[in-house]
Amino acid sequence: MAKFLIVEARFYDHLNDMLVAGAKSALKAKGHEVEVITVPGALEIPGTIAMAAEAQLYDGFVAIGVVIRGETYHFEIVAGESARGIMALTMDGIAIGNGILTVENEEQAIVRADPKQKDKGGEAAMAAIKLLELQNRFA
Repeated sequence: MAKFLIVEARFYDHLNDMLVAGAKSALKAKGHEVEVITVPGALEIPGTIAMAAEAQLYDGFVAIGVVIRGETYHFEIVAGESARGIMALTMDGIAIGNGILTVENEEQAIVRADPKQKDKGGEAAMAAIKLLELQNRFA
């Protein structure tokens, strides 16, 4: 059994509820412990994971958030930089499943977040589990 931290950027409550539910369900189904922490936005997720990883309290992480395209360039910055930060941490050997949705509209987000549809929260959790298994294999 491993201990996972879900780091969620809680901006769209109803979408995050679905993503977190899917991630928790997937982790608990595999017998893992789960904690959830909330950060202001998707850009704060990588930094929070880095701090938590340094504290060595968790074995793996799931990043959860929703970025919906708006009328400005902000979408590209948030989507790109949060993904870049998570990828950099993953390249440093931290087991992270990226469940940050980057979508055009709320309808796309609902389909991807809903555990009864695409269950991207659950998929991100399963990715984190797989990366932790690989990390342990190569240790």
